[in-house]
Amino acid sequence: MSFHSMWAELLPIGRSSASGGYRRYAWTGADTECRAWFKAQAEARGLRYEVDRNGNQWAWLGDPGAGDAVVTGSHLDSVPDGGAFDGPLGVVSSFAALDELRARNAELGKPLGIVNFGDEEGARFGLACVGSRLAAGRLTLEQAHRLTDGDGVSLPRAMEAAGHDPEAIGPDPERLARIGAFVELHVEQGRALDLSGDAVGIASAIWPHGRWRFDFRGEANHAGTTRLADRRDPMLPYAETVLAARREARLAGAVATFGKITVEPNGVNAIPSLVRGWLDSRAADQDTLDTVVNAVEQAAREYAATHGVDLGVVRESFTPVVEFDHALRDELARILGSDTDLKVPVLGTGAGHDAGILSGTVPTAMLFVRNPTGVSHSPAEFAAEDDCVAGVLALADVLEGLARR
Repeated sequence: MSFHSMWAELLPIGRSSASGGYRRYAWTGADTECRAWFKAQAEARGLRYEVDRNGNQWAWLGDPGAGDAVVTGSHLDSVPDGGAFDGPLGVVSSFAALDELRARNAELGKPLGIVNFGDEEGARFGLACVGSRLAAGRLTLEQAHRLTDGDGVSLPRAMEAAGHDPEAIGPDPERLARIGAFVELHVEQGRALDLSGDAVGIASAIWPHGRWRFDFRGEANHAGTTRLADRRDPMLPYAETVLAARREARLAGAVATFGKITVEPNGVNAIPSLVRGWLDSRAADQDTLDTVVNAVEQAAREYAATHGVDLGVVRESFTPVVEFDHALRDELARILGSDTDLKVPVLGTGAGHDAGILSGTVPTAMLFVRNPTGVSHSPAEFAAEDDCVAGVLALADVLEGLARR
């Protein structure tokens, strides 16, 4: 099956007719359909299919027990109303790259695996890369059991409802020990390749990044009868904090975004009692990130005090800078730069990935495919057909180069 036909099959799953974006949330109906698609692709190619203790899906050519396996893949879930390419491009390209290797009659001396990591985006339970975090021991069983969605459904209950045993989840060191290299292909979430004129690039590092919850607690009251001077309105310091985040990020050359908010009691004619906002901030280095987040929190506390509002700040997740394995990165550059005529720039990224989570345990690397709009986590996310094919061929070259040695 070609890249194009696989892409066309996957494209309608979880797509909103209203927004044109995707709502493929972990352990929901759309996710189940995506997982069924992955299994069907594995079986159609005669690959060994399995689901690990954390719900991640695997397809194997060769015996994974032999060790030193070369693995590729990504994820199939999405952010709310996300684009088609973030995650799925890597999974579809993995199967297409395997087809290309078979068409070449490539002789592989190592097992080759394709993986779909579960709940990478964290759209449902608020924590990114759950499947890979669990496998790598970066998320404990107790922490996983405390994760809940917006309806109060816990991760274990959601997994159980989808037919997976939540009591089995946990670190999977034996499985990861079989992997000699993991290479994730992903659409670029920015315009560096578009600006350089290249179809494919190699990742150098992932910026340190995290999520912080800001709870502004004021006093609910009547919007029409309460004097402005008597109000303890948490919306005001929250709004000022949003502007502060933009200011501090701009000054530091970083990024900071309040992209999610909840309000209580959430009535048009009621002054809020609680405004809860989530800050996402990322920077090229740890010191810069710390500077931005500390400045935003300090500003928020000053604004809250001015309006008679209480403030609580909780760091909900954090990922330090990830330097991809230098030897593996250099090997990818050698394969693509020496064995082919493809020009491959090396670039950093502010986006988190499963490859970043695994990097502390397994040698990992990433390939990026050009995104001419630079837009991601949006229905406008895009990659041209020719660039997708270039990505498949580059991935096939890399897999062949790594697996034949």
